[in-house]
Amino acid sequence: MSRQSTLTAAVATLLGAALGGLLLWRAIYTQKRKPLKTSRGSELLTVEQLGPLEVDATPPQPPRQPAPPPPVPLVSVEKLLEVPAVVVSSPEEWEEHWPRFQQDLAVLPALGLDCEWVSVRGKASPVSLLQIATFSGRCMLLRLLAFRQAQVPLPTDLLQVLRDPHVLKVGVGCLEDSKRLAHDHGLALVCTVDLRYLALRQRCSGLSNGLSLKSLATDVLGVCLDKSLALRCSDWEAESLSPQQRTYAARDAQVSIALFLHLLGLHSEPPPPGDTWWSYTALAGRCQGLVDVAFRGRCDSEEGERRRRTRRQQSDSPEGGDQQVPDPRRNKRKPLGVGYSARKSPLYDNCFLHAPDGQPLCTCDKKKAKWYLDKGIGELVSEDPFIVRLLFEPSGRPDSQKDYYLTAKENLCVVCGKADSYIRKNIVPHEYRRHFPAEMKDHNSHDILLLCTSCHAASNVYDGFLKQRLAEEFDAPQGCEDAVRTPEDQERRRVRSAARALLSAGDAVPAARRLELLATVASFFSADGEGGEGGQGAEVTAQMLESAAHLEIRILNENYVPHGLKVVRACAQQGLPGLIQLERRWRQHFLSSMQPGFLPPLWSVAHNHEKYLRKYGEDLVVSLS
Repeated sequence: MSRQSTLTAAVATLLGAALGGLLLWRAIYTQKRKPLKTSRGSELLTVEQLGPLEVDATPPQPPRQPAPPPPVPLVSVEKLLEVPAVVVSSPEEWEEHWPRFQQDLAVLPALGLDCEWVSVRGKASPVSLLQIATFSGRCMLLRLLAFRQAQVPLPTDLLQVLRDPHVLKVGVGCLEDSKRLAHDHGLALVCTVDLRYLALRQRCSGLSNGLSLKSLATDVLGVCLDKSLALRCSDWEAESLSPQQRTYAARDAQVSIALFLHLLGLHSEPPPPGDTWWSYTALAGRCQGLVDVAFRGRCDSEEGERRRRTRRQQSDSPEGGDQQVPDPRRNKRKPLGVGYSARKSPLYDNCFLHAPDGQPLCTCDKKKAKWYLDKGIGELVSEDPFIVRLLFEPSGRPDSQKDYYLTAKENLCVVCGKADSYIRKNIVPHEYRRHFPAEMKDHNSHDILLLCTSCHAASNVYDGFLKQRLAEEFDAPQGCEDAVRTPEDQERRRVRSAARALLSAGDAVPAARRLELLATVASFFSADGEGGEGGQGAEVTAQMLESAAHLEIRILNENYVPHGLKVVRACAQQGLPGLIQLERRWRQHFLSSMQPGFLPPLWSVAHNHEKYLRKYGEDLVVSLS
């Protein structure tokens, strides 16, 4: 082969190799791009065309949440105090303004609260004005006496928000206000926080003026409150409040909620990330241990100073004697739900008793069920549920298998469903039930229900309201039994006070007053009770003074009839139907006032009433115990 032919063959070989390599590279590149095209076009496939899903080890990312709306800003103290208050004297006015207050409570569940009343000669009249304010400055002045005078019930929404355990009520002395509201109007006020405790806990600097509302407003907020005597002691029962009265009353509630926000630092602190409001949990957490706790520190308020001055004046008064000693029973009132002793064990064991033929008779506690086993008059049928079959014929059997005493019952508060603490509640108070005839005392566990401590306390407040109505209807005044059964003899008290004044003061008593006191003591020991000042005074001996100073001033009231007995006697005059009506009234009162949401099955207002009438008849001669 020639040299030229060899060169041509080499060039052709190189060109062929290059062309083959190019074609091979193109094929491989095309093959790599095919899955990419399939992936991009997979969104066009139907469900049937999709293959099985391959699970990736990486957890799926949650969908992006929409950005939360900006938090509601808190207004400044200046703007908060500029919001005009509204006066509410009727249900219509309440319905007009309440929705806006609800909106504020949904943002921040706290209310500034205060009360006003009129005092005549040192005796306080019922609370006439209730002030509540929200974080925005909205303030409502509720004229409670206007509702009472018009014989219109207070709004249901008001009753609910006052007893709502998830809405804080803040103020200075608000727990004391709650006691007055309960006593005067039967209002249950719970979840209160005293601002004085918050101020002490935060160790606020500059609390140089004390812990009254006016002092806290000055030191913390830099706001001066007008606490002049003319305004504080003005006529809060007037048909129309003056502009000065409205401003004064509104400021107390508005400043209370403003202090609350400042003492917790909420005025300068945005809500937590992701939240659009301050929840009750967040607020209550900052008030840990201060909810519904009476203030026990120094009484630095204007009211406290006034009371101290009054006590000093009374103790210094020569006529006062020991008549001004406060009744210790009045100091025993406790905050709602505080100090109640909850049960340490469940009330319902839900054990069952069966008749010899296997018919269910009732439920009972385990201790009673085991008693039948220990006595050998019952045999164990089952451990879970615990069933004991009696070996003797019971005295009675239930009329129907749909009986209240055959149902299992839960150990929880029948009002709110709380299950961690509860105590027994007598729906018909014991002071009435104890006087019922024996026929109506048998199997009365129907009227013993479980309530948590706060619901139990609120129910007792409402019970006091019905007791007062019964007292008025049946002329059966209430009060401590000892005070009524053994009333004080005012004449013997006067003699004892005179003798104690002579023994303690001695020659320091002015001559004219000394002769008067000696005459008082001498007339008591004199057989005829007569005599002049000088003559009788000279007859008083040291032994007589000692005897008079230790006189028993209480006398036995032989005509005393307890409130409960008098009410039951009056109802028993109508026979068995009268007592049934009283029992029904108390049961219905519990349903209406507490609105329980977790009552046991088959609990009824008319429980056993048809049975009583069928068994004993309407003409049963009622014998009260």
